[in-house]
Amino acid sequence: MTRIFVYGTLKRGCKNHHWLAGQRFIAEARTQPIYRLYDMGGYPGMIRADNGVAVKGEIWEVDEGGMARLDVLEDIEGGEYERLLIELEGERVEGYLFLRDVSGRPDAGTNW
Repeated sequence: MTRIFVYGTLKRGCKNHHWLAGQRFIAEARTQPIYRLYDMGGYPGMIRADNGVAVKGEIWEVDEGGMARLDVLEDIEGGEYERLLIELEGERVEGYLFLRDVSGRPDAGTNW
């Protein structure tokens, strides 16, 4: 099982939450203030940033099959996101950082 931080459309009540069906919600969480969210047109991209903010999200415990499906959704192979350790308040868990250019994209604040 892998603990993962989700911050956008995978959160409870959002359009891609069904991708977490059968997985276990752990808690609401917040990152260290070293990331920024950008509106990528219907979903957020989180990047590491010198002028970061504390991004709100959720921690989930996800099994191996669930992680493989999330990697497909987040287009790891295509280079849209990278799964790595995310610095949260109090712990580090895996999560997805956006890899593509965010130039000209609107800042999405701290919560999607």
